[in-house]
Amino acid sequence: MKNLAAFAAAFVVGAVLSGGLEAATTSAKSTDQPINVSSDRFVADLNGKTGTFVGNVLVTQGDIKMRANQVRITSVNGKADRVTATGNVVVDSPASGTATGDVGVYSVGPRTVLMSGNVVLKRARDVMRGAQLTVNLVTGQATLGAGAKGTPGAPQGRVQGVFNPTQDQSQSPPQPQAGAPR
Repeated sequence: MKNLAAFAAAFVVGAVLSGGLEAATTSAKSTDQPINVSSDRFVADLNGKTGTFVGNVLVTQGDIKMRANQVRITSVNGKADRVTATGNVVVDSPASGTATGDVGVYSVGPRTVLMSGNVVLKRARDVMRGAQLTVNLVTGQATLGAGAKGTPGAPQGRVQGVFNPTQDQSQSPPQPQAGAPR
């Protein structure tokens, strides 16, 4: 069962990467650090080859944190195959911000992360919303989808984003170049 905690952390690293490619730097630093998992209880199903952390689950590794109501690890041939976090899934990373959703699934073999249900990505004041986020950790490709019209988390069946440009108040506005039209 000791290895189950390590596989839970794999989800954390994958889910954090879904928040942005800059998280790769943070997760690379964090992957050598201890993985801490706490929950109200742990249930092992040896016949079903699953281990489930239930109730107020908190997984931390370095500065990466994941919270969920429940985290289930499924194994195939003695190795983690899939890590599923359900219920109020929140992944925080200082480098990439916060990703939230109803369900998060990390598939170990193909190294993909799928977050679904009211997906919200926040970084500083920037926010993106959609119904489903898919991240391929091998290629670094991420897709935020809207789902069908009326899908929760994606009003009008569209992805939404609000981006706030950073303004440095200490810099003066750019001056026109000599000879440039005014």
